[in-house]
Amino acid sequence: MGARPVLGVICCHRTVGSEPAQAVMERYVRAAMQYADVAALLIPSLPDLMSAAEVAPRLDGVLLTGTPSNVAPHRYGEECGDGPFDEGRDEVALAMVSEMIDAAKPVFGICRGFQEINVALGGTLRGDASTSDELIRHHAPDGVSFDAMFEHRHPVALQSGGMLAQAYGKPALEVNSVHFQGIARLAEGLSIEALAPDGLVEAYSARPNGAPLLAVQWHPEWGTENDPDSQAYFALLGKALRGEA
Repeated sequence: MGARPVLGVICCHRTVGSEPAQAVMERYVRAAMQYADVAALLIPSLPDLMSAAEVAPRLDGVLLTGTPSNVAPHRYGEECGDGPFDEGRDEVALAMVSEMIDAAKPVFGICRGFQEINVALGGTLRGDASTSDELIRHHAPDGVSFDAMFEHRHPVALQSGGMLAQAYGKPALEVNSVHFQGIARLAEGLSIEALAPDGLVEAYSARPNGAPLLAVQWHPEWGTENDPDSQAYFALLGKALRGEA
């Protein structure tokens, strides 16, 4: 049996007890390893100690995950926005997108990762995805339990002929929605894969330099074991790392 592809999974800055930590929630790593059938390595967001150029050649693909922090507004040309922020993660994640594309390797994103890829490619974000009167609510109300936060759901329409529509074989999905930031301007070269009922972009794809790029605003890593649609997202990731997507 040959070695499995190696997926790089981005870390972020968290506090464990009283100490700073490089961390990623296990649900992202476990879902990717199990349903994409890949090995995984964690990528520290420590740009003062490591460059993306050092890491990219050693990986077969990268997954940029969700996390509580938002992309800093100066990264997409704005002066202000709501935190918390993680500048170290911003720097490493945006550089990883560039390096992986240059190396013609797959780039996948979930939630913050979805937003990071858009910014890395020149797009912009909006911070009112759960407060604007023009949009449906994209985050559960304050005060609900952690589990209930991920139970907040809405439909998305899949774009005909897109990577997701072909993978799922149906025109729409019901997805969880746990985000405050969203897409304002989609980066040039990205194709819409899914839209919320209010028109907000919920997934996009591309093939920069020939390798697949796919990102979703929702959280397929949450409750993956009970959700065939979420499992299908990670199956696409596995195929991409094997050159089959």
